[in-house]
Amino acid sequence: MTIGVFMTFRILNMPDLSVEGTVILGAATAARLISNGHNPLLATILAALTGSVGGFVTGVLHTKLKIPPILAGILTMVASYSVVIRIMGTSNIGLPPHGPARVFSVFSFLQEMGMTRQHSVILIAAVVVVVMGTAYYLFCGTEIGSAVRATGNNLQMVRAQGVNTNAMIIMYLMISNGFVAISGALVAQQQGFASVDMGVGTIVVGLASVIIAEVLFKVRRFWARLITLVAGSIIYRLIITLVLELGMPPTDLRLFVALTVAVALTLPLIRERALKAFEKFKSRGGR
Repeated sequence: MTIGVFMTFRILNMPDLSVEGTVILGAATAARLISNGHNPLLATILAALTGSVGGFVTGVLHTKLKIPPILAGILTMVASYSVVIRIMGTSNIGLPPHGPARVFSVFSFLQEMGMTRQHSVILIAAVVVVVMGTAYYLFCGTEIGSAVRATGNNLQMVRAQGVNTNAMIIMYLMISNGFVAISGALVAQQQGFASVDMGVGTIVVGLASVIIAEVLFKVRRFWARLITLVAGSIIYRLIITLVLELGMPPTDLRLFVALTVAVALTLPLIRERALKAFEKFKSRGGR
């Protein structure tokens, strides 16, 4: 999910609020298919396609109908809630991982081999991150991937080279929202249910993870940035766990997350001003 947010926020320079809708589209699609007895892996793949449709809608609203990107994302996000209700048929679907009503998930086959559920979740999550991160890295090295990255850097220049920038934006939004939908599908299977409100705050979580990674790890190589995104998302979750363990009421958690993102966003400015002040003080001391 963090990589999906990074794609639009940093590569396209376009905050995509539709991720709050596509994450529940992925969760709802996977939950409905799995509860109906379909293969969990197939359900996860179809969840990615459903999320890509949401990205396609956002891209069309922005590129073809000239709706500002933030508003286009909001429209897709709002519409997604009604679509999710249509998919699930209710506000939530249970996928109990234990008991007589147990539902099989992508983690089940490792459990049948004797691995604990916690370890199976960690292993599958790690495999998915490595596979999808590698696929994304290889894609960015292709001609199309380079054109997409150039579109985010200088839209007018790329358009002058004869590249269909609208198609690049739509395709990239589809890929990023497909990543986010896979995240939603896996989370639904891990926590044992999918609900219509599980996507609330997704964009904030993704941005927090991206900013934490950029602030803590100053790397230039693209493959290293992808690794730091994973590290940033883990650090973010550790911070949330820590503050809850210290006694913060869960009702204040969203306020803390918002403050964390605000502080993380201002850290580069604070660091720059601090360095300038230090250099100024040092130069005065030298005289």
